[in-house]
Parts: sequence; C-alpha cells; structure tokens
Amino acid sequence: MKNVNQTTRMLCEAAVSIALAYALSFLELDLWFQGGSIGAAMIPLIMFAVRWGAGWGIAAGAVFGTLKYFLGLDSFAVNWISIIFDYGGAYAMVGLAGLLKRKANLIPLAALIGGAARFLVHYISGVTVYAEYMPEEFMGLTMTSPFFYSALYNGGYMLPSTILAVAVCAALMVPLRKFLNGEDLK
Repeated sequence: MKNVNQTTRMLCEAAVSIALAYALSFLELDLWFQGGSIGAAMIPLIMFAVRWGAGWGIAAGAVFGTLKYFLGLDSFAVNWISIIFDYGGAYAMVGLAGLLKRKANLIPLAALIGGAARFLVHYISGVTVYAEYMPEEFMGLTMTSPFFYSALYNGGYMLPSTILAVAVCAALMVPLRKFLNGEDLK
C-alpha cells in the first residue's frame, strides 16, 4: 500500500509542479519577436526532478512543454520537429536536474544542469530547424554561421533564465531541504 500512496503523491506533485510552471510561464519577459523569453517556469520542474529523480523529472518536463505549446497563447513553431525540440524536448531536459535526486544541498547545481540541458536542445533546434531562417543581421552583428546565431539567440534568453533558476533554487535550498531530500516520504 505504501508504494501506491507514494505513486499517487508523486503524480499529484507532478501535476502541481506542471501547473505552477505553466502559471509562471505567463510572467515571462519576451525578448525576440519569434520566441525566446526570460522566465521562472523551470524552477518548479527542477524542484520536482530533484525530489523524485531524473526519470519522473523528464516526464513532467515533457508534459509541461507539450502543454505550453498546445495551450500557450504565443507558441511558435515552423514544423512538428520544432514543436518537439523547442517545447516537449527542451523542457524534458530540465528534468535532468533529477540526476541529483534528493540532494537539496546541490539544487543550484541541479538547476544549472537542467538549464544547460534545455539550452543544448534549443541550440540544436536553432542549428538544424531554424538555420534557414537566420537573419543577415542579429543584435548588430552580421550572421554568417547558424552555429553562432543559435548560440547568440538561445543564449540570450537561456543564460538569464538559468541564472534566475540557480539563484531562486539556492535561496530555497535551506527552507525546502527536508522536502527536496524526501524526508517526509520515509
């Protein structure tokens, strides 16, 4: 019976984390005209992943990303591959923060791992899917390489979003230590 109760609790916490991430996604600061914004949506997903592990964190991130695309008012994609990369796939990688499962003292590092993994998926999407849409000039620089353009474009919003996630997770590390370590589950 304990496993059933724990699974139910985990699914409920996943739903709350996804809902909180979705609510936070409405408070983003948009940077570019075709996507890319600074926001805190990764934070609940990171905390869920640290509490329950990478597998469940990846699943919750994928669900959030998919919902964000299909329910979002400002969702943008050029084809189904970009939907997979920039929404479901990118947010699923935030769940890699769960590699540091139940290590509350390492949650800033977990946030860095999740943010870097999400950036990597956006970067690959920019180099492959969006390469043909690369402008001749971006941020006052002449664009000749999709590798450089994707790093600049995606880094422009992912670096501040990751720094925000690391800072908030560091601030919540002590007050949420028992929760993140799963001490209430024993």
